[in-house]
Amino acid sequence: MNLTTDSQTPKAAMKVKAPAVLSPVRLIVGLGNPGAEYELTRHNAGCWAIDELARVISASGFSADKKMKAEVATAHVDGRKIWLLKPQTYMNCSGQSVGPFARFHDIRPEEVLILHDELDLLPGQLRVKLGGSSGGHNGLKDIQAALGTPDYWRLRIGIGHPRSLQLNQGVADFVLHRPRQEEQIDIDLAIDRVAAEAGVLVRGDMAEAQRLLHTTPKAL
Repeated sequence: MNLTTDSQTPKAAMKVKAPAVLSPVRLIVGLGNPGAEYELTRHNAGCWAIDELARVISASGFSADKKMKAEVATAHVDGRKIWLLKPQTYMNCSGQSVGPFARFHDIRPEEVLILHDELDLLPGQLRVKLGGSSGGHNGLKDIQAALGTPDYWRLRIGIGHPRSLQLNQGVADFVLHRPRQEEQIDIDLAIDRVAAEAGVLVRGDMAEAQRLLHTTPKAL
């Protein structure tokens, strides 16, 4: 079974600023593991987010593309065609789907947005970044190898870490279990915020997306 390794992103990692010139997103990828067994587990937060994005931008329903090892949907936003992709390869082999799909449709890495779970952020926190380390996330590592560069966009969806959540649990076990109720609420609220800014993300205005999404709203 493919699992994420326990690795921490350096706290002193430099921020990567969004470029001033917009590069619209053409491919949005939601990472996770296929099958009902994994559907509600933390590692599938990227799939939860892409399902909500697909709903908001009125995408077609996802359908199986066996050649690309993925479920694929399409949408038209501002006259542009956008593909939405859920790899069906299991997390560690996500690049086997993303790489061939991007090459077939002539999609540049900077036109790709990956939605994925993030151990180094608490539930409810979001970060948008271009390039940088995979932070020990094996799905990202495989995508980087398939695209030949780390310079694609990531939207990191916080799920917390066993240590930050005071859980006596290994990372591999943690990501393959459902969030606790309070964590699920925070993750769902974060995904709602992502969906609300779908237009900004698809337009490629990542500086604005960072401004809007990096601050977690205070509870009333």
